[in-house]
Amino acid sequence: MDPKKIYPRKGNNGKESVYLQSVVKDPNISIGDFTIYNDFVNNPCDFEHNNVLYHYPLCNKEKLIIGKYCSIACGAKFMFTGGNHTLRSLSTFPFPVFPDEWGLNEWDVAQAWDNNGDIIIGNDVWIGYEAVIMQGVTIGDGAIIGTRAVVTKDVAPYTIVGGVPAKEIRKRFDDATIKKLMSLRWWGWPAEKVKKNIKNIMNGDINNLL
Repeated sequence: MDPKKIYPRKGNNGKESVYLQSVVKDPNISIGDFTIYNDFVNNPCDFEHNNVLYHYPLCNKEKLIIGKYCSIACGAKFMFTGGNHTLRSLSTFPFPVFPDEWGLNEWDVAQAWDNNGDIIIGNDVWIGYEAVIMQGVTIGDGAIIGTRAVVTKDVAPYTIVGGVPAKEIRKRFDDATIKKLMSLRWWGWPAEKVKKNIKNIMNGDINNLL
């Protein structure tokens, strides 16, 4: 139970999964303990280069924040402001990206995009294969993002969404259970306490958590 190591699995496929906290170096990307990324196509250690797209924090002051115990499947993408050209302009062409061509100030590059802010992923979130999370989106604790979903709006805690654009499919639990889980916030427990409760967590036995 060491979230600082890189590879949490052993065996032939052990290097397909990493604890992201140990491989992401960008200070504008924050990863919680035990959050994993699996990639059977590319090196999962290259997550910040292959999966965090159009992220120019020096220009746009935007961050990617991912909580603890999240599971991120192969090919999931986090699409930042630079991927969406501004809709305020009469043209979608990003003129400020090419200041020398158009006699613009290079520091005006941020005007090429509409900045919708940070992407914030809660704790215990499962993001499915090749899902896309758009800029400015907040995903609540315990949510599930379906395979190849495109998430353009906030997702409430413990909600399953899917489709393009992603829409709510159903809640994972009833309201009373969700309220209790949000109060317990088990992901904030010390790892030893999580281990002590692991069977009850895995079996969905909320009433016997210690």
